[in-house]
Amino acid sequence: MDALLSQALLDGTVIPAHPLALTPERRLDEDRQRALTRYYLDAGAGGVAVGVHTTQFAIHDPSVGLYEPVLALAAEELDRAGASVLRVAGVLGPTERAVREARTAAGLGYHLALVAASSWGDAPEAEILAGLAAVGEVLPIFGFYLQPAVGGRPFGYPFWRRLFALSSVRAVKIAPFDRYRTIDVVRALADSGRADEVALYTGNDDSIVTDLITPFDRGVRIVGGLLGQYAVWTSAAVELHRRIRAVPTDIPPSLLTIGAQLTDANAAIFDAEHGFRGCIPGIHHVLCREGVLAGRWCLDPAEELSPGQRGEIDRVWDAYPHLRDAGELRRLLAEHGVPDARPSQLHR
Repeated sequence: MDALLSQALLDGTVIPAHPLALTPERRLDEDRQRALTRYYLDAGAGGVAVGVHTTQFAIHDPSVGLYEPVLALAAEELDRAGASVLRVAGVLGPTERAVREARTAAGLGYHLALVAASSWGDAPEAEILAGLAAVGEVLPIFGFYLQPAVGGRPFGYPFWRRLFALSSVRAVKIAPFDRYRTIDVVRALADSGRADEVALYTGNDDSIVTDLITPFDRGVRIVGGLLGQYAVWTSAAVELHRRIRAVPTDIPPSLLTIGAQLTDANAAIFDAEHGFRGCIPGIHHVLCREGVLAGRWCLDPAEELSPGQRGEIDRVWDAYPHLRDAGELRRLLAEHGVPDARPSQLHR
């Protein structure tokens, strides 16, 4: 990772968590997968994260066989565009697999490994930290605090304090959906003395604006976001991030209002009412409405919208048009010859 990208990471940017485009047969839809990557670039994202929770962790299963192909498609599109953006690869433990995946990602030109500490299961924290250190010998580390509702595990202040002692750690995505645990990570970074060399990114899709506008103790800030929410309405997210980063000290009330509206929208898309069971289908449903995906299909046929979730998404879609970037996806698809999928493919 060159100096300009390193600085961009520290300055903060919008990094969408890349979804997985599938055909009705649940095979990789390469055209729409490429179109998603192009959309994020066109929307002004500062990077993409591939092979993460939003891409569906099932692609890491060797029997599925999609980890390297999906990472390669995004890398090819970024190369074709000559894009100087952050390339973040999702990596899962335990250690042997994590190192193997990091090597695959490095070979494809990725800059950072987003490593979910919870993917070591109930292993001792010392073992997890040793595994992260091993990955850090292959690629710089983007730590990932995943919320328990979707497979994460709680980690306290001591774990994060030890994590920040690893020189390979360059950033951490904080996504426990919990203010107390968010503060644990912030405090650990402040105490580590590395606040000027490690970037904090929000993954708390339920409190994006709050995270980004809050000046924490000792000058620590959450500077950007790596989010499933950023997989939709991306150009609007880029503009909102620009507005937030331009605010000097006093927070305009309008930003707090937008923050509450975005939390409401995210609750519908991520299916907060049902413990986030429908979060990935919810993202896919919005992308279907935008015309980029042909269906909500996930690798697991049982992974679908929860009862009432579609109605909630329709509600926030109509209530907050300013949070969307309607038209951007369809324009980009047309430019690249990918047909609009609306509305017949919005299968029930």
